[in-house]
Amino acid sequence: MKTNIRLLFTACAAALVTGCTNLDVDVESQYTEYPTTEIAIEAKMADVYYQLRDAFGRRYMEVQALSSDEYTAVSYGGGWYDSGAYAHPSLHNYTYEDATIDWMGQLTSGITKANKIIAELGGNEAGAAVAPARAMRAFFHFILMDCWGDAPILDHAMAEGETIDRSPRADVAKFIESELKEIIPQLTDEVNTNTYGKPTKWMAEALLAKIYINWPVYTAASVDLYDAATAKNEKLNDCIALCDDIIKSGKFNLGSMSYSKKFGPDNGPQVEDFIYVMPYDTYTAQGMQYGRSRCWKDIKSCEKSYFGMKLSQSGGGYITMTPEFASLFNLEGDQRNNCVIGGTVHVYDPKTYLPTDEIAVDKNGDPIVLTKEITLVKEGDIELGVGDDINGYSQGYRSVKFFVIDDDFKNGRNQSNDLPIFRYADILLTKAEAIVRGGSATNGDTATSLFNQIRSYVTAPIIDHTPSLQELLDERGREFLDENWRRNDMIRFGTFESEFFPHYRGFPTANFDKTRRIFPLHKDILNTNPNWKQNNGY
Repeated sequence: MKTNIRLLFTACAAALVTGCTNLDVDVESQYTEYPTTEIAIEAKMADVYYQLRDAFGRRYMEVQALSSDEYTAVSYGGGWYDSGAYAHPSLHNYTYEDATIDWMGQLTSGITKANKIIAELGGNEAGAAVAPARAMRAFFHFILMDCWGDAPILDHAMAEGETIDRSPRADVAKFIESELKEIIPQLTDEVNTNTYGKPTKWMAEALLAKIYINWPVYTAASVDLYDAATAKNEKLNDCIALCDDIIKSGKFNLGSMSYSKKFGPDNGPQVEDFIYVMPYDTYTAQGMQYGRSRCWKDIKSCEKSYFGMKLSQSGGGYITMTPEFASLFNLEGDQRNNCVIGGTVHVYDPKTYLPTDEIAVDKNGDPIVLTKEITLVKEGDIELGVGDDINGYSQGYRSVKFFVIDDDFKNGRNQSNDLPIFRYADILLTKAEAIVRGGSATNGDTATSLFNQIRSYVTAPIIDHTPSLQELLDERGREFLDENWRRNDMIRFGTFESEFFPHYRGFPTANFDKTRRIFPLHKDILNTNPNWKQNNGY
């Protein structure tokens, strides 16, 4: 558990509520008169800021990670199959009943809450007073558009009984762009403990840069018509300008701490690389369960786990790294290699989050050895079964990036690791990518120099040439492991339909349709909004 009590929780924690799945949510339910004190307003704002804490803590992560080449799901003797909720994303074979996509309502509810605040504080004309709520509204629209394509543009507090159709994805992207450009000058540029986890000017600029680097993806006539090989991006220089503003601000840097320390359970405002995060604390801001899904399944039975302590709770273990992705962690001296365990597993130091010389052993006292390759008990098994035994538990490499400590884990397997959403490292690699794609180099930076800033701070070998797009994609995979950007990157780079375990051609239920770049609308959303049509291909 974190020992520093953050200012952002003290006034806000009591106001947090769970989202709902109805666009027609009753926006009058909390207050008959809007609170006017700074603390009361901040408490209601917090209800918007942390709306996605639950989704980001598990379900959003599952569908992003499992649909990419980063991870796959396995089951153990039928356990953990959960009606295909995890196997379906791994095979791009989603259904409209999958639990991993049942969180759109949290987004629309968050937008409704933001619109309520904006209206009651005076509308868009209120400027800086409503800019944070508008930033969050734009962010929620971004997630909607990125995951489901066409989306409703919810730019006002809806009247009772009002319905709204989904707008084309390109229109949603342009709406978000317009919103962000208007509010960026109105948002605070302060970076301190009070702005940590809240929308700032830099968060909005990072979001807009993310939209611009993906502009051809989001403005294609339909999701299946985007072609990475021929796409032209008219927003590259705009993207570079935003990156430059963040870089020149001097507010962020790659930091002097080890790579592993950035993501440990004691991370927080001291991490200079974090532009925008979702804060977690196992007792006051629950929901982060990344360790649960990636743990060796039988880890509770170990007298001393590879996290350097005995754990009170079992691991889920249903998310394992694909062999293809595990092979990226092969650079000599790269600190990021320490975040991936494979082969003979070592015990980690629970203070430094780095491996020691001690070998981790299972309940029988035998060394834990993880295989990079994953072998299903039955070839073509759509449940991705590996067997409910030590051999099955040892299939696939694992991530220890979001390090687990028992003081946190014993509380429902929640964690206190804050989740970065936008990082300075991403800004550097985004600028490098924009230059490689044809944007104008600025401020003495080259794609090579930007790329080597990343390599240098993680003590990996630097390069002496302009990085190719493939090298940039690979580097993004290493740098942003577990941070939910891999699916987004693969679509932009044109590799989302490639082969990676178990998404192989010939596998019985593997799907390679380009329509799978977005998810199906969940059945609950369709039931609530009968005027909406299911996405093409589903």
